[in-house]
Amino acid sequence: MADLTRIQPGQRGTARLIVAAEHTAPRVGSGVIPVLATPVMINLIEAAALAACEDMLPPGMQTLGTNLNVSHTAATPVGGLVVAVAEVVAVDGREIGFKIEVRDDIDEIGSGSHTRVAVTVGKFEARVAKKAAALREKLGGRIGGGECGSARSVTAQMA
Repeated sequence: MADLTRIQPGQRGTARLIVAAEHTAPRVGSGVIPVLATPVMINLIEAAALAACEDMLPPGMQTLGTNLNVSHTAATPVGGLVVAVAEVVAVDGREIGFKIEVRDDIDEIGSGSHTRVAVTVGKFEARVAKKAAALREKLGGRIGGGECGSARSVTAQMA
């Protein structure tokens, strides 16, 4: 079992971003209005959570996001400063729970909760390599070395 005793409720991490065109909904494929895209806000939330705990992990470990429950309640235009704060609220075994607050220069734009799980990097990488090999076998070698298409290459349909 991972020793996460250095990670305590009340620890906080912060991540900041000045919204630029590349952070807007049209650029990431999540809408047409040029305001901070929700996927970018989620990335900022994860960065804040990492800042709260990653340096406290035992060597050879990292955390992975497993649950995110957030509301994005206000728009931030290009040029606005966005600050995400993740506060540790619980540590249960390998799981770390966070309370999330996201603000811009004017008001709160998001809030919610986030959970990360601590993993041993070597074990996790071995599982991923095994899965990648199984995918290559199943798909006849059609998958690349971890490359992923952009949001624009995703095809969505309504049922």
